[in-house]
Amino acid sequence: MRLNSFENMFIDQLNDLYSAEKQLVAALPKLAEAASTPQLKQAFQNHLEQTQGHMQTVEQLLTGMNEKAGGHKCKGMEGLIEEGKEVIGKRGDSKVKDAALIAAAQKCEHYEIAGYGSARTFAQNLGYTQAVDMLQRILDQEGETDKLLTALATGQGSPVAINEQATR
Repeated sequence: MRLNSFENMFIDQLNDLYSAEKQLVAALPKLAEAASTPQLKQAFQNHLEQTQGHMQTVEQLLTGMNEKAGGHKCKGMEGLIEEGKEVIGKRGDSKVKDAALIAAAQKCEHYEIAGYGSARTFAQNLGYTQAVDMLQRILDQEGETDKLLTALATGQGSPVAINEQATR
């Protein structure tokens, strides 16, 4: 796609987010399987459901703009998922591995937060108020997931403190 207009650029960003979400749908079950802490396993499983919804929402936005989702590969998310696969493949203490899984997942969350924040701002500039609302809801959910992962890592607001357990 050529970036001949601000709207074309917005569509390109939506396609990038769609690809990122699609890749995460495939990766999250593997993260959940690799996690040893039940709360972390559950967090990954819950986020899978959210991610499937995010993918559908982005597809809906693209369809509403007479665009087809797909045909683009988000290389940024591809690289982050590759890093997560490396963590999954490593052997060692299960709590240390869980801490590394959280770090890998948070890199993905931060990438998504940046992408959805930009897309929401672009939608605002274009006057697409419904898209702004839809993208803000996703952005809020991504932020909550990031906070949950931090809580699981640190124990703040969570019964587990994976990072603390990993240092023992």
